[in-house]
Order: sequence, then structure tokens, then C-alpha cells
Amino acid sequence: MSRPVFRFAPSPNGYLHLGHAYSALLNARMAAESGGRLLLRIEDTDESRSRPEFITAIFEDLAWLGLSWEEPVRVQSQHLADYHVNLMRLWNMGAIYPCFCSRKEALVHALPIRDPDGQPHYGGACRDLPRHVAEALIARGDIHGWRVGMNRLGDPQAAVWGDAMIAKLQVGSSYHIAVVTDDALQGVTDVVRGKDIEPATPLHMLLQRLLRLPAPRYLHHDLVRDADGRKLSKSIASASLRQLRAEGATPDDIRRRLGLA
Repeated sequence: MSRPVFRFAPSPNGYLHLGHAYSALLNARMAAESGGRLLLRIEDTDESRSRPEFITAIFEDLAWLGLSWEEPVRVQSQHLADYHVNLMRLWNMGAIYPCFCSRKEALVHALPIRDPDGQPHYGGACRDLPRHVAEALIARGDIHGWRVGMNRLGDPQAAVWGDAMIAKLQVGSSYHIAVVTDDALQGVTDVVRGKDIEPATPLHMLLQRLLRLPAPRYLHHDLVRDADGRKLSKSIASASLRQLRAEGATPDDIRRRLGLA
């Protein structure tokens, strides 16, 4: 019987905070208790925000917490060809289409429906472009992303996302196609992540079914919040692990604070 495979997959667009620590420690605990394996993956395809110093800090912070993981670490920006293969598979089956709209143009064509992230559904301006026209635009070098043709797929749970953008080629790749591809290639059996990602799970499971990839077991844990009840976030400058360490916190302090002593 194969061993369970867990993964912690942070994005290097800032320093890790207590919310990341909770997810990493919980994955490590569940892997240890089940006799499983723990992987670390760096999800760095957002070129506008990812920084090498944040990748270095991820390794340092996790090692300081006492965690270890299997090598080599998968770095998404080094595997864009894998995501392209699956995008072409999806296009050839008619499940996705290239979208050439800018963000502003997409808003002009938006529908009066919002996805779980609060963004309006795309109106489908590029949905019915003939393939030869789309191919000519791609060959010309026009900037484009790839959207799911949700109206063709009949999945009411995933449909809450509308024609979701699953890849933005101008920034390498977006979260959805990359995470589904990586989980399959790495043999991940258990995805343990925060409840903020839970709404995306039906979309990921749809992509897995279309690509005939194995679906992991999903567990979405509670989020770590600040004194005001806000989810910890890099965007609101939540205290980082590096900051807490500089203030004298120990790994045991962090574990106790998170209820994982």
C-alpha cells in the first residue's frame, strides 16, 4: 500500500506568517501520524510578485519551525511546459478557450454575477472565436490567457466561477492549472489547506475529471485570525514569522500559540 503524500505549497510573494505556519505544521503532523510523506512546493508563477528572497525565507522559516521535507522541491516557474501540455489537452477537447481581453475589456463584457472571490463573471466575448482566428492571434504574439468554457461542461458546483481564467501566460501560469497538474505529477493524495481556498475545490475537481487525473482527498482547515477577526494576510502586513522570531519567539511558542504543541 502506497504512503499518503501531503504538500505545503506557499507562494513567495511575501514572508510567511502564523497562518502559513499553521498549515505547514498541520500538514507535517498529518503526514507523520499517517506514515506519509511531506512535500514542499514553491508556487512562484506570479512573476510580478514573486521574489527570490522570499523563497530563501520560506526555507529558513520552515527549518526554524523544525520541519523537514523531501527533496527536490518543485518550483513551478521551472515547469511551465507541464502546464502547457495540459492546457493544450483541454483546448483540443473544447473545454477551454484563449481569451485576448485585457482586464479592462473583460470588465466591459462582465455579467451581473460574481464568483466566490467577488469578481464579476466574464461575459464570453472570446468564447466563440473560431479556432483558426485564435491560433492566428496567438501566433502573432497577442497576449492571452485561458478560460474554462463553463457553459459547455455542465458542472453546477464549478459554474459559480463562470468562465474562470486558469492560466495567464503573460505571468507564466495561474494557480488553477498549475496546482492540479502538480498534485497529479507529484502523487499528492491529501490536500490540506485553508478554508479560503475551499471554494476553488470544485473547479480543481472539474479540471481533474477533464484531464483524467486522480483527485486527492481535500481537507480545509480553519483560518488563523488577528485580534480584529481578520484572516492573516501579507496584504494587511500581518506579523511574519521572521518578525516574531526577531522579537524572541521560539518554535515551541509558535506551536503553542497555534494549538499544535
